Amino acid sequence: MAIRIFIDQGHNPQGINAGAEGFGLREQDITYQVGIYLANILNGDPRFEARTSRTSPEQVLGYSNTSSLAERVRLANTWPADYFLSIHCNASDNPALNGTECYVYENYSQSYYLAERILLAIVDRLDTYNNGVRINPSLYVLRRTNMPAVLIELGYITNYNDAQKLENRQYDFAYAIYQGLLNYFGLPPM
Repeated sequence: MAIRIFIDQGHNPQGINAGAEGFGLREQDITYQVGIYLANILNGDPRFEARTSRTSPEQVLGYSNTSSLAERVRLANTWPADYFLSIHCNASDNPALNGTECYVYENYSQSYYLAERILLAIVDRLDTYNNGVRINPSLYVLRRTNMPAVLIELGYITNYNDAQKLENRQYDFAYAIYQGLLNYFGLPPM
C-alpha cells in the first residue's frame, strides 16, 4: 500500500495567514509551487500517494490564522495521511541569517528522524547552511496532527543567497524532500 504524504504549503496567497516577503518574493508563492512539484514527484512514484493543502495558487484556507492552521490539520487527519510535511520559508530582520532547518514536536521520534533525512538532503542538493532539527511543541501543525509531522523551513527569504535559491530552484527543493523521504524509508530512487 502506498505511503500517504500530506503536503501543507504554508500560508495563504493573501490576507489572513499570509507569509513572509523578501527580495520581491512571497513565501506563499514559493511554498505553493514547491508543494506542487513535490506532490507530482511523489504521485509519479507508485510507492507514495500525495495530497496538498492548497490545490490552486489562489486558494485561501480558513478565515483566521487559527482556522487556516486547523483546516490544514483537518485535511491531513481525515484523509488520513501517514506523514505530514509543512513547507515554509524563514525570515529575519537580520539579512545575514540563512540556511535550512526543520521543526518537530519532540526529540528522537519518527518525525525527528524524518526531519534529519529531509534536512540533510536539502543541504546536500542546494548547499544551504544546516541549521539543524529543532524541537517546537507549540507549533499548531506539529501539535495537532495525528501522524509524524515535520515543518520544513527551506531557507531565509530575507537572505539574498537563500532568496535566489528559493526563486530559481524550487524543483530542487521538492526533489530534495523526496530524496529525504526515500532515505528515511530506505528506498531506492525510481
